[in-house]
Amino acid sequence: MNSLAPRDATMYWLSARTRNDLFLLYCFAETGATAGELRAAIAARAARVPDLLVHVLDTPANIAYPIWAPCEFMVDQFTEPPLPDATWANVTEALGELLGTGVRAQYRPWRVHVFRGISGAPGFEPGERALVAVLQLSHALADGRRAGAIARALFGETAAEPTPEPGKNRSTPLNRVFAAGQRRLPAAVARIVPARWLAAAAALPALPIGMARTVFRGVAAYRAERQLAELTAAEEIPPPTPGAAPNALNGAGRAPAGHAVRMIVRDADSVRVPGHTVTVVVLTAVSLALQRHLDRHGEPGDELLAQVPMSITGADRTRNSYRDLSVDLAAREPVLPLRAARIAAELASRRERALHPLQEVRARANDELPAALLHRDVTHYPIEALPERVSGHTVVSSVHRGPADLSFGGGRARFTAGFPALGSVMHLTHGVHGLGDNVTISVHADPAVVPDLDAYAGLLDSALSEVASALRTIPDKAKTPADRVRPGPS
Repeated sequence: MNSLAPRDATMYWLSARTRNDLFLLYCFAETGATAGELRAAIAARAARVPDLLVHVLDTPANIAYPIWAPCEFMVDQFTEPPLPDATWANVTEALGELLGTGVRAQYRPWRVHVFRGISGAPGFEPGERALVAVLQLSHALADGRRAGAIARALFGETAAEPTPEPGKNRSTPLNRVFAAGQRRLPAAVARIVPARWLAAAAALPALPIGMARTVFRGVAAYRAERQLAELTAAEEIPPPTPGAAPNALNGAGRAPAGHAVRMIVRDADSVRVPGHTVTVVVLTAVSLALQRHLDRHGEPGDELLAQVPMSITGADRTRNSYRDLSVDLAAREPVLPLRAARIAAELASRRERALHPLQEVRARANDELPAALLHRDVTHYPIEALPERVSGHTVVSSVHRGPADLSFGGGRARFTAGFPALGSVMHLTHGVHGLGDNVTISVHADPAVVPDLDAYAGLLDSALSEVASALRTIPDKAKTPADRVRPGPS
């Protein structure tokens, strides 16, 4: 049993205050499999995916970090939400309700929602039916990239390979003391004493070590902060983002009043442009759609930022390995090819700063923070407050989920989608998810902030075509070289 890494524990504790689960939608061809057959298929496949055979155990008084403990699949992890009629519109409506729910990771950190015999799904011929599966995961269990790998293992046609456990081979003070305590205990006692109590007992001797490491890393983080400032002043690395004033899309610093989604499913070639990534094309289209949406409502749209999650490597203990980039959407640039070029350059600049080694020194300051202190910070942080400057007016999360060689109930996968969570600051988010030759651009919104979601989705759909066309018509020599940014999970 491994303890949750601090970042994963943060996601777990935050789930008690806000809805931050991951939702991965996969649309398959319907073959007529019964609910019982589909449930049996999920149970059989989950049994060979290590990530789907664990749950969270809290420790007394949060003395130690929660731990991952083994468990088995339970039949109530498979649900079939009722629909008035088996139509795509009703599936979309039901998704909005699901996005307002959260799994209890202490019980099981995932579940699958299935909709059978759906008519009118995007890309399906008239009369052709779809099977829709929505995998709901605790954010403590995975980030966007790892969630995609879990879904691939669950719906893959070949046997799943074990997913490496973060920190499996890493020896931490807590793990060493916990393991030593288990070895010293008689077998009979070890069977009686709950694992969470053992973890808490093992953490007590390690507290002074953890405090010392926290102080040491805090000093290192302070020095890293000073070095970053010096390098920035010397123009050796890009400056930090200044943020922007919140606008109508950020709400009023309160929890979302509800959840609504729309999905735009496209052939990937329709948003592929030589010289730019799909992410840049979509970001440019989002900037244009947001401007037009705000203009319709009499709101200013000349300054727009998007929060773009970027996957990182090297975080060997955590299941959540990403950093959020604050990207200026160049809304004041009216020429679309120039706007896209500026967004690409901005994305590359944000990535360069985020990946500087000194940033990792800063990020590791919390790695040895005692669990009780981090728990206090997470549970008392004022997440409802709207700051004077925000890092984004929306979120754009982009992940390619691989080839379309997935199946469920005997039907092949057609497309996938995802819906970045809403919060007290972010009331409109976008997902960009590829599977095979299709890309789905999803919109997740608080109806109180974006009441006309169909109209906004229409603006975004038109903007995608407009941007792609504008970028294809300029001479190759005028194009900015493709940025190499591959934004990752939320």
